[in-house]
Amino acid sequence: MTNPGPVLETRIGDLVLKNPVMTASGTFGYGAEFAPYVDLNDLGAVVVKGISLEPRQGNPPPRTAETPCGMVNAIGLENVGLERFLADKLPYLRQFDVPVVVNVLGRRVDDYVRLAGALSEAGGVSAVELNVSCPNVTSGGQAFGLDPEAVQTLVAAVRPAASIPIWVKLTPLVTDIVRIGRAAQEGGADAVCVGNTFPALVIDVHRRKPKLGNVVGGLSGPAIRPIMVRLCRLLACSLDVPVIGIGGVMCVEDALEYLLAGARAVQVGTANFVEPRTTVSIVEGLRKYLGEQGVTRMDEIIGKLRLE
Repeated sequence: MTNPGPVLETRIGDLVLKNPVMTASGTFGYGAEFAPYVDLNDLGAVVVKGISLEPRQGNPPPRTAETPCGMVNAIGLENVGLERFLADKLPYLRQFDVPVVVNVLGRRVDDYVRLAGALSEAGGVSAVELNVSCPNVTSGGQAFGLDPEAVQTLVAAVRPAASIPIWVKLTPLVTDIVRIGRAAQEGGADAVCVGNTFPALVIDVHRRKPKLGNVVGGLSGPAIRPIMVRLCRLLACSLDVPVIGIGGVMCVEDALEYLLAGARAVQVGTANFVEPRTTVSIVEGLRKYLGEQGVTRMDEIIGKLRLE
């Protein structure tokens, strides 16, 4: 009998993923943009860019700037809005055998409630990811993520409207992320995602002007990974709901750091801009790693960080 190889399957609450590698919101478009490079069926899940009730134009260009250990972006949550997403983007994604997770954003609690309700009823959406943590917009959901009471209230309000799992994307810009994570859990979240970018400023010294049209953007990439791995471990050791790690996953070793720290899955973001096939390369790398370690299932390494 042929050995089928290691099982990469992982579970985020009731949602079963064929492997723990997803895309990160805002870095993979609506999926179709990367289809020439990646078979979406090979991914654990596709997380599409953030959706608001109404279309958003985003921030003025330039919107991205490369840094030695990552990039700074100020896209400003540009998106087509709920109506166009349901009509034009979601039908394309339904043809694939991959869970679709929709990141949602709003200025008021009711915005999130309406978005979660509409996406639950649409069919073809496996989970909603509540964005309460974007640092490069001047108003909106980022305010929720700084206050545990606001997070709990938001999630509790969305919970009755959503018939699909609710994930909460946390901000690292707090003094006690475990307290925020517990608030999300107590509000009814099915998982938490950690985390998002750090506010940053990059300057063109020759022009003596900011490199971004928005002046300030969000730092992502390898520079933030060790910070996020630590936060991921804190949450994984403290919460009952699954944790999804985000930040600077560029290769299989980076993904393994999060998994060993306790994350049940990872999201790949900045790496998609560098090499659009990074996600599938990591999936193959995980399969090879488990084989080399003599491990048959992904569960056997999740949270198995050795401290002795």
